[in-house]
Amino acid sequence: MNISVQMANLTQIKCDLLVVNEFEGIKTPGGGTGAVNRALDGLIQKIQQDEKFKAEFGKFLVFHTHGKIPAKKVMVLGLGKRSEFDIDKIRKLGAITARKAGDMGAKRVVSILHGAGIAGLDPAECAQALAEGAALANYKFLKYKNKEAKKLAKTDIKEFIIAEVDDKKIKKIEKGIELGKIFSMAQNYARDLVNEPGLHMLPKDLARVAQETAAANKNTSVKIYSKQELEKMGAQALLGVAAGSAHEPCLIHLKYKPKQGSIKKKIVLVGKGLTFDSGGLNIKHDESMSFMKIDMAGAAAVLGVFSALDKLNSKYEVHGIIGACENMPSGSAIRPGDVLTSMSGKTIEVANTDAEGRVTLADTLVYARRLKPDAIIDIATLTGAVIVSLGGSITGLFANNQALGEKLKKSAQATGENLWQLPLEKDYKKLIESTVADVKNTGGRAGGAIMAALFLQEFVGQIPWAHLDIAGTCYAEKDINEYTPAGGTGVGVRLLLDYLIK
Repeated sequence: MNISVQMANLTQIKCDLLVVNEFEGIKTPGGGTGAVNRALDGLIQKIQQDEKFKAEFGKFLVFHTHGKIPAKKVMVLGLGKRSEFDIDKIRKLGAITARKAGDMGAKRVVSILHGAGIAGLDPAECAQALAEGAALANYKFLKYKNKEAKKLAKTDIKEFIIAEVDDKKIKKIEKGIELGKIFSMAQNYARDLVNEPGLHMLPKDLARVAQETAAANKNTSVKIYSKQELEKMGAQALLGVAAGSAHEPCLIHLKYKPKQGSIKKKIVLVGKGLTFDSGGLNIKHDESMSFMKIDMAGAAAVLGVFSALDKLNSKYEVHGIIGACENMPSGSAIRPGDVLTSMSGKTIEVANTDAEGRVTLADTLVYARRLKPDAIIDIATLTGAVIVSLGGSITGLFANNQALGEKLKKSAQATGENLWQLPLEKDYKKLIESTVADVKNTGGRAGGAIMAALFLQEFVGQIPWAHLDIAGTCYAEKDINEYTPAGGTGVGVRLLLDYLIK
């Protein structure tokens, strides 16, 4: 789907579907919608009255123009109450348009730029959101469904055009569309990785994807550390989790470096990279294990970010650290009660082998800390407890530095990727104290997400750090919202990209 802007009058542009809009409580359509209504001899108003259309958000009317204007059909989208309208609703409107147009078999779609008229929102932000919504809603993982792929080709939208009559807005809209394309492509890249079956996304495959990502971006390099190199580095926590698998682990270090003299700060992104998590000897039951290909969604988000940094010309020096391994049960697997020594020398009692992600992150966070960054942000499918707390639409945020946490919240608001900050409760630290090691990897069920974050904090030192627990938001068993279809969500990618360009 090609998304673009065109200087054009809505009443004169040829297309299969023309999209206009209306706020609740408007008796006489104005702006572009009003122009189309007049060209259609008041047809929009008449149909609204006949159908008792109230323009509630997301509701729509579709009707034929019968040749009165070049557009074959018109869709009137409800914007809801003007006082409740925001950028994320534009993203959802783009998604509704793309899905409905696809169902209709429309190849050329022309849309008004929602929000840039009487709502008074920035045209660039509106265009970015509209482009993102259309591209994200259009995503499908059909790699292993040949018949579905052929069917999609027949219904796929070819052109999505934003029509604008004010030439002063064109450049802003073009910039917004370009950002929307880059952000959505990066998120869909991450979605593809999460949706891959575990058999095809082994640790070596994650390393290969990292190498391909670096090769496609001239300012990005990558170093892959083998099992033997990890042994020399003393990464016994990561190696311990991987001990039960026939597939060797690796540590991936991506580095994006902007032009000399333009570097603002050094930021390290750490992604949890469990390519499959059986639970180890504390094996999961069949229901939860069937989804455990998604346990590398944090790594996928980091790779999604790196696929876009060159295109965005970020001024940050960005490092991406991924400890890639499988957690499997076998005769060589670690046991409950075993003690592992992390790269920092701090020892970890493995109270439960299914709390493995935080153990691998212990080593990757120590590696990240040694890069002496200005901030570390880790993203991980860490706890079922965060799902109990926040459900499937809100990511848990923890931060030892409130300024960093607030910046991430602003990016979350801008991108529609909901965050909720949870506390790093000091009194809970005693629950992860061990009688045989420096720290243990679990402290019981209550407050599980907090205790997991407190465990991670043990390995970051004094560096500003934030932890994003995406266990609930990385995968959708059914559609979450208009632009998040079932499957891998790619959550965190747009949020982190927004943070890295501001």
